[in-house]
Amino acid sequence: MVQISIVPVTPFEQNCSIVWCEKTRRAAVVDPGGDVERIRAAVEKLGVTVEKILITHGHIDHAGGTARLARELGVPVEGPQEEDRFWIEGMPQQSKMFGFPDVEVFEPARWLHDGDTVTVGEETLQVIHAPGHTPGHVVFFHPQSRLAIVGDVLFAGSIGRTDFPRGDHAALIASIRDKLFPLGDDVTFLPGHGPTSTFGRERASNPYVGDRA
Repeated sequence: MVQISIVPVTPFEQNCSIVWCEKTRRAAVVDPGGDVERIRAAVEKLGVTVEKILITHGHIDHAGGTARLARELGVPVEGPQEEDRFWIEGMPQQSKMFGFPDVEVFEPARWLHDGDTVTVGEETLQVIHAPGHTPGHVVFFHPQSRLAIVGDVLFAGSIGRTDFPRGDHAALIASIRDKLFPLGDDVTFLPGHGPTSTFGRERASNPYVGDRA
């Protein structure tokens, strides 16, 4: 099974997470948006070995610390889907826009696609391409743990913004209804901001994308 620990980072309180394989204690850091020292301290406290960085999408609060963390830990970066390349290449402009300290552009070792898998230790997570918030956004799903890391696609009681460049509201709704909800009402999801929820709870009550919306 996988275990997960949340590390809030950046002024946006983004849910960076450390996901690890119970058996091997090998881990991935998902969406290191910043506060690299805080992330490294959390890794050390958990006593896990980071073997890669996983990125859901190219917004600065999710990916701003990626280049530095990858360099310091000597690990590769996987994700997002390549349609988010323009967001990653625009990281310096994003840092000026949002008042972040200087951030570096990075090149993933592997761009991810719908139907791919990523490994963490001996565990395997499914990759779901879920565009809308950004065109290259991906979700990581671990079927055995009934856990999905959904970035900024879906939140408890809300959905991701689509007013950024190449955002697409219709695509976002389709990603949630056609790709995420069919995974099962019992799936717990970790969003990019705020508390966890389940797909069943959001289907029942989310005013933007629930069954009554």
